[in-house]
Order: sequence, then C-alpha cells, then structure tokens
Amino acid sequence: MLETEDYQCPYCGEPAEAVLDLSGGDQQYIEDCPICCRPILFLLWTDGQDFRLEVRREDD
Repeated sequence: MLETEDYQCPYCGEPAEAVLDLSGGDQQYIEDCPICCRPILFLLWTDGQDFRLEVRREDD
C-alpha cells in the first residue's frame, strides 16, 4: 500500500513529498533532498494501515 506524506527538509527547510510503502513494515532509509541534495534519514513506523514518519538530518 503506497501513501504520500509531506515533510520539510531538515537541512534547507523546503517542503517535499515522500512516497511511502506501508506494506514493508517499519523502515529506516536515506534519501537525498530533491532541493538541496543532502541525505535525509527517514524513519517510518507502520502497522500496514496507520503510520508515523519522522525525518532527520543524517548527522543527527
């Protein structure tokens, strides 16, 4: 199940949108900001339906 979630880059502060695959369970991965290209750590907690997304700087 795919969901989209808006987030704010922890480096440049620009808004962006993440596409989340809830079928994979809890996840931790890194994607580059589409604006400033810095690596963002994505932390996703999900039970397959409800989810919580947290984004952090890779160096935090």
